[in-house]
Amino acid sequence: MIDIPKNKKVILFDGVCNLCNNSVIKAIKYDKKETFLFASLQSDSGKEITNYLGINTAKIDSIILYEPNVSYDVKSTAALKVMNDFGGIWNLTKLLWVFPEGFRNFVYDYIAKNRYVWFGKKESCMIPTPELKAKFLD
Repeated sequence: MIDIPKNKKVILFDGVCNLCNNSVIKAIKYDKKETFLFASLQSDSGKEITNYLGINTAKIDSIILYEPNVSYDVKSTAALKVMNDFGGIWNLTKLLWVFPEGFRNFVYDYIAKNRYVWFGKKESCMIPTPELKAKFLD
């Protein structure tokens, strides 16, 4: 298994999705506490983590927030936990916890189902700049 520092959480994302890649860039910008590392679902690290967790990415191709030796979350719960970690104005996202997970995931799935049509798709995963490379597992 990949050696992940104890104080880090891993965000697994769809590396060919424009919306997902833009979300990763935003997460890096707002991650002032340096909490998160990133890996695309298509990368070797992403595949190793999802295999370790027993996640079938053919059925769950959404954001996965993995906290080593703690737990993992998917879809809206993962996204909210990431945003809640940023602090500041992002604390307003805590209000979204009032909605049941089933409803939140219904909205999440609707956006996820249409993400390539609405935001486009890349031919391959993004390659991080040298400055950002340390934030990625691959």
